[in-house]
Amino acid sequence: ALHTTQLYQHVPETRWPIVYSPRYNITFMGLEKLHPFDAGKWGKVINFLKEEKLLSDSMLVEAREASEEDLLVVHTRRYLNELKGNGHERDFMDDKRVYIMDVYNRHIYPGDRFAKQAIRRKVELEWGTEDDEYLVKVERNIEKALQEHLPDVVVYNAGTDILEGDRLGGLSISPAGIVKRDELVFRMVRGRRVPILMVTSGGYQKRTARIIADSILNLFGLGLIGPESPSISAQNSDTPLLPTAVP
Repeated sequence: ALHTTQLYQHVPETRWPIVYSPRYNITFMGLEKLHPFDAGKWGKVINFLKEEKLLSDSMLVEAREASEEDLLVVHTRRYLNELKGNGHERDFMDDKRVYIMDVYNRHIYPGDRFAKQAIRRKVELEWGTEDDEYLVKVERNIEKALQEHLPDVVVYNAGTDILEGDRLGGLSISPAGIVKRDELVFRMVRGRRVPILMVTSGGYQKRTARIIADSILNLFGLGLIGPESPSISAQNSDTPLLPTAVP
């Protein structure tokens, strides 16, 4: 059956490849301030980038929420019903077009052993892994992954739950290490002229927003993202893929 959608829109050339909506930020009568996680980190990222004179409101592409009818334009109803286990790994279990590389603390993730079978390249880390070991393993394995499977597009889940002090991630990566990781990934993917969609994903310490903003500023300064760049980004891994760049 044919389905209509309102998601496609003309984006003026004056706008950057940055997709954002204030609705990404979670509020509930101020109670979110008492929560250990920063539920408003995406708005803070945008504000930091405005303070650095990198962005203005007129440069942003505002995300539109996808309705079920919108999603049915590109997905089957059966697929949408299956989105309820360990997300992308179960979703693409038997899809050989999709190559999943995952870097994680092996003691806490993934708990879903069946879903783990879908990970084509598993990079398992120990508790407290630090920058040097982490970056070497990320670089080495991305290189091998791109040799095994040159993609049409890369969806880069750039979580910050690897940050030192994160009680969920259990790793010890510094803010500088996260900025370097993002740079490394963009250099390797862009070096092969492959489009990349960066999603900022998990990690909710209070200092996370500043780190994400610093990483974006670094990518811009290096010419790895910008108005002419084929980079892409959005809020998190639940956000529909939209052509272009940030939180």
